[in-house]
Amino acid sequence: MTGIRATPLTAVIGAHIEGVDVATASDEQVQQLKAAVERYLVVLIRDQDLTAEQQVEFAGRFGTVSTFPLQRLAGATGPSVSTIEDSAESPPDADNWHTDVTWIQEPPSMAFLNARTIPAVGGDTMWVSLYAAYDLLSGPMQRICEGLSVHHWFGERFAAAVARTGGEEIAARLRAAHPYPGVVHPLVRTHPVTGRKALFVSAFMHQVVDMHPEESQLLLGYLSSLLSVPTMQCRWHWAPHDLAIWDERATNHRALADHYPARRAMRRCTVDGERPFLDRVRVGAG
Repeated sequence: MTGIRATPLTAVIGAHIEGVDVATASDEQVQQLKAAVERYLVVLIRDQDLTAEQQVEFAGRFGTVSTFPLQRLAGATGPSVSTIEDSAESPPDADNWHTDVTWIQEPPSMAFLNARTIPAVGGDTMWVSLYAAYDLLSGPMQRICEGLSVHHWFGERFAAAVARTGGEEIAARLRAAHPYPGVVHPLVRTHPVTGRKALFVSAFMHQVVDMHPEESQLLLGYLSSLLSVPTMQCRWHWAPHDLAIWDERATNHRALADHYPARRAMRRCTVDGERPFLDRVRVGAG
């Protein structure tokens, strides 16, 4: 990549990118960054002190910047950024493996996270490859999972966090707009760009469609446990103004809560995605 240097963080996922200022990036550099995200799933760039407007403008070069569902419920109609702020009064609540907003029909395709305030210690973020999670399964288990779909719903933990930070009225609107049992997504999804298959698991999974609750709990519990395999993960120790860009369609991430009660503030926006699908022509093709 001309002018841009990518140093892998692990053999499976993640890269540190150098040699680009995203606020003034050329079209060629943006294409190189897109290629890096496809290859490494998450890329981290130091020293990107972006305004909210610059962050939205840069993300918009990758696709349509999303309106976050909670902000839409509050009346927003255009691209939105949100600040995720942890403090003694607002404890961190993202320390679990998840893909953002899988409880809507068309979850985001990419995410852009800019570090604004970083604690002295702690507060790292981890990512895990869902390609690698799928590849970890045996052939018979891959075929079983390819035939299943899962209800994704925001859940009471998320609703409680919304009520705490945004008020009971927004939480009530959330429940009305996205009622239980949520949306249905395939358990294995095909990436629309790479064509690779990923195990589409997330903290927002509720139940496998048409399974008994006990069966669903056992299967989803096992599949979720695969994300704890260290060889499929990478971890980033933040500095102020670091920028992370990652593919939401093939990763889970978690924000470690070990910095509590220290303050941590991150500005996030996402790019719209498509409805998750499994390409039946490629089922069984690996």
